Amino acid sequence: MTKVTSQEIAQFRSQLADDPSDMEALDLIEDCDGDLEDAAMTLAIRAGQQPERANSEWLDALARKWRVVICEQEYREDLLNSSPQKMMEHLKAMPTFPKILATPVLIYVLKQGVNNFCEPLDLLK
Repeated sequence: MTKVTSQEIAQFRSQLADDPSDMEALDLIEDCDGDLEDAAMTLAIRAGQQPERANSEWLDALARKWRVVICEQEYREDLLNSSPQKMMEHLKAMPTFPKILATPVLIYVLKQGVNNFCEPLDLLK
């Protein structure tokens, strides 16, 4: 389980305050006592997806599916500085990305460590 603290939720709220869907996701993470995977699964079901894995495996698989996009160099520096706004906008602009899940996916990546998460791609370069 990936646990998001109330301080981290507050930090994300201040960074992402302009988007109601981000606030909805953060509210749900808070309602789930910071359990990021549980909140992401609930959001996925609301978005019409039918996750068929355990919560923790499903969120990890979704993040890995979008690793190439998330690890693009032009956004990586922002993520390393815990500033997800540009990456959030980029993901939400992609027609195939489930927009309501941008917040939990990016929080997951930040909690894993951006460099750790992107390392498999870095090894290919």
